[in-house]
Amino acid sequence: MELIEITDISRQQNRRYTPRGEPRGYIETQRLRELWFNTGTACNLACPFCLEGSKPGDDRLQLMTLADVKPFIDEALQLGVENFSFTGGEPFVARDMHNILAYAAQHRPCLVLTNGTAPLRQRLDQIAPLIEAAQPIRFRISIDYPEPERHEAGRGPGTFNEALASMKALYDLGFKVSLARQWEPEEDTPAVEASFRKHLREYGLPEDLALVSFPDFAPPNSQVQTPEITEHCMTTYHSVQSRADFMCAFSRMVVKKDGQSRVYACTLVDDDSDYDLGGSLRESLAAQVMLSHHRCYSCFKYGASCSEE
Repeated sequence: MELIEITDISRQQNRRYTPRGEPRGYIETQRLRELWFNTGTACNLACPFCLEGSKPGDDRLQLMTLADVKPFIDEALQLGVENFSFTGGEPFVARDMHNILAYAAQHRPCLVLTNGTAPLRQRLDQIAPLIEAAQPIRFRISIDYPEPERHEAGRGPGTFNEALASMKALYDLGFKVSLARQWEPEEDTPAVEASFRKHLREYGLPEDLALVSFPDFAPPNSQVQTPEITEHCMTTYHSVQSRADFMCAFSRMVVKKDGQSRVYACTLVDDDSDYDLGGSLRESLAAQVMLSHHRCYSCFKYGASCSEE
């Protein structure tokens, strides 16, 4: 079947079909359970593999303040949201991060993704009182590989032990912590996880901490070739339940671009304006999420998810 080009419909409508003219796979959101905020792409590190392309001073996504975040937290609460999550960049580069967390944790449990280096360590005195918040706050620390030299090849000297020390400091304050790592298709997963747990033991951390694995998502705007996901793929290889496990079926992410806060389909597609679903959460929930981004294939094939839900 050939795709007939129709010039008077939007690009978004065109993306309802693959280049071969097949109906593209999509996800419909049943309800909002989880709301993410990208607090900005500024970071103290400049990891070459960063899925957000973050680095010092980067403003592709601008830093957020409590004033930016609060209306979306309030709207999400009206919609029955169950938890809030925060990513970057490095969230603790945002000066208002502790105030954002204090407000969010009045209402729902929170998760923060952080590299566990200087910005977090310099804010420990602001973070410590948040253990008394009405709702729990969890932290997920990025440690890419169990070999310090491999981790530091991307993140810089000293960052391996610094991240583990930050994890221990947060744990000692009473916060729950988890570890985010890079996953490789050819790896021996039990051996890799055993190596990570050895480091956890050495730092006095529980060996059963959650290890959250991620494939290589490639930097923003990468031209990565992946198989097309069609409606047939979604009904043949996925069930009603597994489709409901896609992040875009239950979550949204708020970003700040050009001074405006916008709602995107999920944490992995903010480099593509086709996934800008509007200026409000209600507006965003009405949209079908077309699975055309190359990162969608990681969700389709591997069940990749930034969520801990």
